Amino acid sequence: MTEFHVYILASRYRGTMYVGVTNDLSRRMGEHKSGAVPGFTKRYKTNLLVYCEGYASILEARERERVLKRWRREWKFELIETRNPDWNDLTGQLG
Repeated sequence: MTEFHVYILASRYRGTMYVGVTNDLSRRMGEHKSGAVPGFTKRYKTNLLVYCEGYASILEARERERVLKRWRREWKFELIETRNPDWNDLTGQLG
């Protein structure tokens, strides 16, 4: 069972991106979309969920988050486009 998610938010197609980790993706997306949390995502309006991966352990998820945060933008674009070529907001698919 997946407990933790590493996710990428974007402001628009190939726009500003944010990489995060959470144990409740639906709740976290609500916070991002409402602007409830001050900081990067609120300032740059990165509230479109364009990519996510699930992990069983927080240690694995945090390590993956660290890796993705160090990636070049183009590498992130390629990763996103393997699963979401149109950069659709995936928030509505969360269950």
